[in-house]
Amino acid sequence: MLLSRYLRATLTFVYKSYILCKASALPLKYFSNIKQWVTISTPLQFQRHYLIEGKDSYTMLDILLYLRKIAPISFDIIAVNLDQKQPGFPEHVLPEYLDNLGVDYQIVEEDTYSIVKEKVPEGKTTCALCSRLRRGILYRTATELGATKIALGHHRDDMLETLFLNMFHGGKLKSMPPKLVSDDGQHIVIRPLAYCSEKDIEKYSATAEFPIIPCNLCGSQENLQRQNIKHMLQDWNQRFPGRIESMFKAMQNVAPSHLLDRQLHNFEDIARSEGPVADGDTAFDEPQFESESSDADQPTPVQVINIME
Repeated sequence: MLLSRYLRATLTFVYKSYILCKASALPLKYFSNIKQWVTISTPLQFQRHYLIEGKDSYTMLDILLYLRKIAPISFDIIAVNLDQKQPGFPEHVLPEYLDNLGVDYQIVEEDTYSIVKEKVPEGKTTCALCSRLRRGILYRTATELGATKIALGHHRDDMLETLFLNMFHGGKLKSMPPKLVSDDGQHIVIRPLAYCSEKDIEKYSATAEFPIIPCNLCGSQENLQRQNIKHMLQDWNQRFPGRIESMFKAMQNVAPSHLLDRQLHNFEDIARSEGPVADGDTAFDEPQFESESSDADQPTPVQVINIME
C-alpha cells in the first residue's frame, strides 16, 4: 500500500478493546500535521463521499487501512458511497477501485439530486438542503450496518473555513470538532484528518493517483459563501505565510475569560481576591506576536484529542 511506503510514523498502542495510535515522525511532508492521538473502536463506519473532489476520502481510507493493517486488534471498515444520481456520474469508478483494494463497501442509491434541483430555486446554493439529505441517509445507513462510528474526511482548512463562516454569517465562534455525537444521538462522528492541511492532502492524493470523481453540483458553485471564505484564507496565506497555522493554533488555545460569553465564564462573580486570569488585562500592552513566516512549513503543534473512544 502506498501509505506504508510514505507514512513511516512512530506508533504507540494501548490495548483496552481499542487501539491508541500516535503518528509523530513523518519524513515526508504528507500528513505533517497528523500529531494527535487517535483511538479506534470496532466496528468502524467509514463514509466515502464526493462533495468536493474526493481526495480527502481517498486519503482517509488509505490511513484507516494502514492503521488496520498494523493494529494489534481487528476492526471493520465499510466504505459507503452515496450515489445521488447526478448526471454523468461514473458509477463504475469507485466499485472497481474498492474491489482492487479488497475493501468492503456499500453503494447507496438515493436520487437527492432531483430533490435538490426541485426544491432549490435556480441560482441559489444547494449545499444546505443537500447536506441535510446526505446526513440523514448516512445516519440511517450506519444504523443498518450496525456501525458505531462515522468517519468524515474534513481537514484543517475545512475547520477554519467553518469557523469564519459562523462568525461572518451566524454570529458564533463555532467550527467543526474532530469528534462529536451525531444529530440523531446514535453514533460518534470522527474526523481523522482534522489536523491535516488541504495542501498536504492534495500532494498525497496526486502522488497516489487516486481516481478522483469530480462533483459538478456541491462545492463547485462560485457564489457559495464557503468559496469566498476559502479564497480569503488562500489570499492571507499567500501574503502572510504562517497565518493559517497561527489561526488553527488559536482554535486550541481559547481564553473564555477574555471573550463575552457569559455561559463560558462567570463575569458577575469576579472578585479581586481571585487575581488575574489568563495573563490578566493586556489591553494597554504592546502586543507580542510570533513571526508568521518563521515556521510556515512546519507541522503545527496540537493538543492531544482522543477522537475515537
